[in-house]
Amino acid sequence: MRASLRVLPQILSLALLSSAADPLNSDRLGAIHEQRVAWLKQRAVLPAMGVYQDFRVVNDPGGRTPQQLAKAAKDAGASAVLGSARAPLEGVSFFAEPISEKDPPEKDPPQLPPAPRRVEALFKQFPQEVFALTSNRLAPSERELAARFKNSSRHILARDPSEIPSSLQQRRWYSAFDWLCDPTGFSFFAETPAGAYEMGDTAPVFAPVTISARVPIAAHLKLFRDEAMIAEANGTSITETSTEAGSYRVEAWLTVEREELPWITSNVIVLRKSDPPVLGGGGTPQNVEVRKNIEYIDGDPQDEPKHKLDLFLPKDKKNFPVMLFIHGGNWSSGDRSFYSGLGYRFAKSGIGVAIPSYRLMPQYPHPSQVEDVAAAFAWVYRNIQSEGGDVSRIYVAGHSAGGHLAALFALDGEFRQRYGIPENAIHGVISLSGVYDVSVMPAFVAGPGRQSASPLHYVHRGAPPFLITYCQWDYRGLPKQARDFAAALKKAFAGSQLVYIPERTHISEIADVWRDDDPTAQAILGFIRN
Repeated sequence: MRASLRVLPQILSLALLSSAADPLNSDRLGAIHEQRVAWLKQRAVLPAMGVYQDFRVVNDPGGRTPQQLAKAAKDAGASAVLGSARAPLEGVSFFAEPISEKDPPEKDPPQLPPAPRRVEALFKQFPQEVFALTSNRLAPSERELAARFKNSSRHILARDPSEIPSSLQQRRWYSAFDWLCDPTGFSFFAETPAGAYEMGDTAPVFAPVTISARVPIAAHLKLFRDEAMIAEANGTSITETSTEAGSYRVEAWLTVEREELPWITSNVIVLRKSDPPVLGGGGTPQNVEVRKNIEYIDGDPQDEPKHKLDLFLPKDKKNFPVMLFIHGGNWSSGDRSFYSGLGYRFAKSGIGVAIPSYRLMPQYPHPSQVEDVAAAFAWVYRNIQSEGGDVSRIYVAGHSAGGHLAALFALDGEFRQRYGIPENAIHGVISLSGVYDVSVMPAFVAGPGRQSASPLHYVHRGAPPFLITYCQWDYRGLPKQARDFAAALKKAFAGSQLVYIPERTHISEIADVWRDDDPTAQAILGFIRN
């Protein structure tokens, strides 16, 4: 169903009108109302797991004052009115609707018969039901405007209201008949090994891609590729795996009085064939000294390869800050040898870098990984001064699973105490697309004497300052974890910076960090230098 938002309400009206001899029968209106109430009670609250928030936006029908528009939009739960740009009123933003080359041309709406005379009386009792059945044929009034704004809208995906115009141009929105049921929380996304993509995005296909949609109540879900339906399901979700390039979109339909009606229509996610991402490295800078395979703890001989670290030291600096960087890999893969490019990048900028390996799951369950991080930090703390580093400026950093380990080590004092590390030895923490709540992950079942493996559990006042990043095409759920973790630190009066990295996936965020102009690298340099 690809009709424009202006035409959709009238199509819905025609469907409802045609489904009964007397569509405005009060018993029928009451039955529709009861169904809507039932959906309201069943509706699940689905938090925003990706980068964007859901902003409900309505169209200015014309002939109303800004004050009338703002009041009706606010009462309808809308964040913005599209029609003309002006200053916000009552917390409602006003934007001129941008024109996108991707927008289909507007079509003339179908002609409807005039509303029955008794419509006004029924409208007072069942405003949303009657408005949906008569669509734009009621006399303009304050009640009609409120019903109009609650009837149908566009839901814009944006990080904040100021991005609504650009999100509209990028087709980062879905349309919905909100009067049937509030669709907020609807999500449509494509998950690749590199990261997750949402409406308006073009996702790379170099491995199977998982395409999913979620809705807050059970519905008839239909998934399309290039306008051909490829899957359908009844329930609150639909998932399909594909390696086919094309334009994907989803529809959700609800049944009202035995008539299946459109509820949600998404915009597209485009899949395009691509090569897999690779870790970058760049060249070896002349001002960097590298020392590899330094044993940081004397453990079991079989663990020796993972109990070593590599040092990247600026030759032309003394008393330089130092960053202990912990690699990612889902706690079960990865090695320090993959990250030489990161070591070179920061050492040439005057920052010493220590990159340790650590024992991996599942052979070594939690807390083996964070114990190794603590041991590596202890070695750096006790030895880096002899290498020219400033022992009072040691930062612990990590990406993905490494971000989790960095945050957990910094916040849970047990590991510092085990290795005799002073409480103030960590000058700052840098967590790139980290994981802060692992309570639902089977690999992190709390052991004896430990309450949790989640850094979120250990947030406290007096914690070292944090730099927390998440990126535009991060893994699903990590943007929310970053926001929640930063909010918890703020609530505890601990210093934190939350930085959004645009146009990066979970993988390219770390793969491109060696580049001089990389935004993640710039954020790290700014955090350490300031």
